[in-house]
Amino acid sequence: MPTVPHRPPLDVLTVGALALAVASVSSSAPLVAFAAASALAVAFWRTALSAAVLGPVALTRRRAELRALTVGPGRREGLYCVLAGVALAAHFATWMPSAQLTSVAAATALGATQPVWQGLIARWQGRRLPAAVWAGIAVAVLGAALATGADFGVSGRAFAGDLLAVVGGLFAAVYTAFGERARASISTTTYTTVCYGVCALVLLVVCLVGGVRLHGFEGTTWLAILGLVAGAQLLGHSMFNYALHRVSATTVSVLILLEAPGAAVIGWVWLGQLPRPLALPGLAGVVLGGARAGRRATPVAAPADPDPLGDAERARRPGDAPD
Repeated sequence: MPTVPHRPPLDVLTVGALALAVASVSSSAPLVAFAAASALAVAFWRTALSAAVLGPVALTRRRAELRALTVGPGRREGLYCVLAGVALAAHFATWMPSAQLTSVAAATALGATQPVWQGLIARWQGRRLPAAVWAGIAVAVLGAALATGADFGVSGRAFAGDLLAVVGGLFAAVYTAFGERARASISTTTYTTVCYGVCALVLLVVCLVGGVRLHGFEGTTWLAILGLVAGAQLLGHSMFNYALHRVSATTVSVLILLEAPGAAVIGWVWLGQLPRPLALPGLAGVVLGGARAGRRATPVAAPADPDPLGDAERARRPGDAPD
């Protein structure tokens, strides 16, 4: 049976990056709900501006590594980056509208079903999952059903937002899984630049085809978008992507669950959104069940072909040290 790929031990920098990432992504749903613009437009500008910030750095410091993604064995890693960008676009296109359709707490907690999907992806990759993982998945699914049922009784709009949040959690797991594969041997700067750039291009096409307005927003909306770029994207997603070199996608998915209480508090204090009493047990079930599933879903076997480049080949590639 193949062994799990070796990861460097956790260090203070990685732990700090994870803590900063959790704090930063907690502001995402409240800012999306506050912005007076289409969620798709906000998602486009969020990733496009992030790619614009990272692009010059990557072209200056990681030009050889970027070029290596287009030739030879490195094309497999380049494909992982592209697929991660497409999955991130699908995540934003589903989860971000949910934050404007349902409450901040519901959108964040139901989007936090990501560890459930991450566990199922691990199983699909051939990793054995303990019974405790399936128990956690069952609790999370029941919690999601209870929460969405409570919102269905309130309005169809909130129910639609709940469903979009769950789908967004699925695509977030796919995005993290591809990111884990890509980050095995390429730097954070290279990966995030390609991933965010692809995401922005996909969202731009969606906005243009759908006739979504991309300009003419009020100043407060642009401030919310800039807050998403600086906080949730550059300090949130990018720090999680940095940590993928030392922790698994499953661990990252579990830590993202901490976003739920943070976003709920911000939504309550800033936007006056208090979760409905009937939804609270369900949202708690999602978080607790997802945490149990993700924590116990430690891979016991690596997926087939986890690293298309051998150690010797990778050591010869320029600029592949993690940032």
